[in-house]
Amino acid sequence: MAIKNMTVAATTRSLDADMTVDEFKEWLRRFDTDQDGRISRDELRRALRAIRSRFTGWRSRQGISYADTDGDGYIDDSEVDGLIEFAQKNLGLKIVAY
Repeated sequence: MAIKNMTVAATTRSLDADMTVDEFKEWLRRFDTDQDGRISRDELRRALRAIRSRFTGWRSRQGISYADTDGDGYIDDSEVDGLIEFAQKNLGLKIVAY
């Protein structure tokens, strides 16, 4: 299932389906509640809850730590690739280039 077809709550996301990098980015933008173009730890935690991930507080801290190369506590466009890598390795998401 493509993320573009999901509800905003994203509660029906299947972890077995492939998604493209662009679909992942678009899905992630839905959780940017303050519309600042960055993903905070709380916004990432909400995104993880939407895919029914376990230990969302811990995983969101780990995801921010993994991908936040400038150390500001947020994931911006230049750091999304690191978050994609984290999601593939630690969340079992299948994110493909096409």
